[in-house]
Amino acid sequence: MPDTAAQLTSSSAQTAEHFDVLIVGAGISGVGGAYHLTKQSPGTSFVVLEGQESFGGTWITHRYPGIRSDSDLYTFGYRFKPWTGKPIATAKEILDYMGDVIEENDLARHIRYRHHIVSARWSGEDNRWAIEGERLDTGAPFRITAGFLWMCQGYYRHAEGYTPEWEGMADFKGRIVHPQTWPKDLDVTGKQVVVIGSGATAATLVPNIADDCAHVTMLQRSPTYFIPARNANDLADQLRKLEVDEAWIHEIVRRRILHDQSEFARRSFEEPEKVKAELLAGVRAYLGPDFDIDSHFTPSYRPWRQRIAFVPDGDLFRAMRQGKASVVTDEIERFTEKGIKLKSGKELPADVIVTATGFHLNVLGDIAVEIDAKPLDFSQTVTYRGMMFTGIPNMAWVFGYFRASWTLRSDLVADFVCRLLGHMKDKQARRVEVALRPEDKDMPLLPWIDTENFNPGYVTRGMHLLPKRGDKREWQHTQDYWREKNEFPAIDLDDKAFVYK
Repeated sequence: MPDTAAQLTSSSAQTAEHFDVLIVGAGISGVGGAYHLTKQSPGTSFVVLEGQESFGGTWITHRYPGIRSDSDLYTFGYRFKPWTGKPIATAKEILDYMGDVIEENDLARHIRYRHHIVSARWSGEDNRWAIEGERLDTGAPFRITAGFLWMCQGYYRHAEGYTPEWEGMADFKGRIVHPQTWPKDLDVTGKQVVVIGSGATAATLVPNIADDCAHVTMLQRSPTYFIPARNANDLADQLRKLEVDEAWIHEIVRRRILHDQSEFARRSFEEPEKVKAELLAGVRAYLGPDFDIDSHFTPSYRPWRQRIAFVPDGDLFRAMRQGKASVVTDEIERFTEKGIKLKSGKELPADVIVTATGFHLNVLGDIAVEIDAKPLDFSQTVTYRGMMFTGIPNMAWVFGYFRASWTLRSDLVADFVCRLLGHMKDKQARRVEVALRPEDKDMPLLPWIDTENFNPGYVTRGMHLLPKRGDKREWQHTQDYWREKNEFPAIDLDDKAFVYK
C-alpha cells in the first residue's frame, strides 16, 4: 500500500476533473440519483463512481444461490420505471431492470466503474470537495473535484460480511463461508450443510440449496418473523387482464401496497399481539399443526422491531415440511472437527457451515473524510432527517427504510437534493450545511436510532459510529415513509437549519 499512497499524494498536484455533483455508488440509490439529476436538474454536470465492475450494488455483491429481494419490486423499484414481473424478484431480474433504466436514460456515460475512493476532503476556501482514489483496473490514481457529494454507497461493507468468532472454528475440517463472499467453486451436492442465521439471507438460501444437499439445517439463536405468501399480486394481475397501461398498474399497485404496509406498521405498534398471531398463523399454514412453532418461529419481540422477511410461496417452510431442511433453535458452544456443538449438548454434523450472520456497517463508504484539513468524526455530528449532517457542507447521504423499501427513501432524498441544488443556484450560494438553530441548542442528543423501536444487529454493533439524533422530527431518521413522503417536499429550504454561503 505505500506505493498506492504515494501515487495518490502525487496525484493531488495534478489537474483534477471538476463536476457539479459526484455520486458515490452505482447501486439502486446511485442509479436513481443519476436519473433524477438528468430530469430535475438538467445542465448539472455529474459523475458516478463505483468500486465494483458493474452497476447493481448489493445485487452483484451477493451471489449465493437464490439471491432475491425481500421487498416487493413495485415499491423497491423506482417510481418512474414500471415493474412488470413478480413482486419478489431475483438478483438477475433486478439487474436487468436497472440496466434498462441506465440504457433508456443514457446514464452509462456518467458512470465510472472500478474506481475506489480513498479520501474526500472539503475545502472551505474553494467551496468544493477533492476526491482521491485508485482505479482498480489499472492501479492508477485519480483525482476529481466536486461541488456537492451525494453518498449512495449503502450501509454495509461490500468486501466482507460479519462472522462472529466462535471457539474451535480452526478445528472444523469442512468449509466455512459467508453468503456475501460465496465461493464460485462451492458445491453442496450431497453434503450436510448448516446455515447459521434466521434473517432474509438464511430464509432465501436454505430452500434454494435444499434439493441438492443431503440435508440443510437452519441454526438460529432466536426466531424471526416471516410473511409467507404467494409471489404474485392479484390486483396487478387483474389490471393486466383489463389491458391497463403498465405505468398505471405500477402506480396503482404501488399505492395499494404502501397503504397496506402503513396499516400493518400501525397495527404492529397498536395491536402487536393480533399481528403476531396473524404472522404465526401464516407460518403454521405451511408447516402444519404438529410443527413446534412456539420454539422455532415465535420471536420474543413484537413485530417490526426487526425486519420481517417475505417468504415467496412459503418455500422455506415447504422445504422443512418435506424433510429436506430443518430448523434448530439453540446457541453455539463451539465448532468441532465434524460440525457444531450446541449449548444443549447436541452436535450438528456439517460438511459446510454458512454464516448468514449479517453485515459490517459501512460509514460513509469507509472513506477518510476531512473538513478543512480536520478529520471528520461522523459520530459527533447531528443528523438532519437522516440525510444531511451538522458540520459537513454540501453533502447528502441516502440511508433507506427498514419497514419499507429502500428505494422509496432514495427517491425522496433525490427530490430533496435536486431541489436544494436549484435553490443554491437561485441564491448564488456555493455552500450549504445544516446547523442546530437557537431553539435546538439545548435539545437532547440521542443515538442514531431508538433500539426499543428497531434493533437489527448491524445497526446496534455500529451505533457508536453513527451520527446523533435529536428529539425533534427534523433531527431524526424517523423510518416513517408514510409521513416523510409529505414532509420532504414541504421542507423550507430557507429555514434557519440551512446555512448558506
